[in-house]
Amino acid sequence: MCIRKQFGTAIIKLRKERGLSQERFAFEAGIDRRYMSDIENGRRNVSLDIIERIGNNLNLPLSELFRVVEQIKGEKEHL
Repeated sequence: MCIRKQFGTAIIKLRKERGLSQERFAFEAGIDRRYMSDIENGRRNVSLDIIERIGNNLNLPLSELFRVVEQIKGEKEHL
């Protein structure tokens, strides 16, 4: 699984844990909903600025956000 897809899967997981729709999450983060869909589906190579907005909207430090990305990677490697 490529890093873009891992990142998107992590965002979906964290967003759903918080009970947020993709549309609401994107709106609150100041990101276009279609762009957010592309991020979640691994179709975008996300900038650091967008990653920071996503982390802030999830109330997570970036280190924790990437810990979840690494966790997703580990889960996929064991399948």
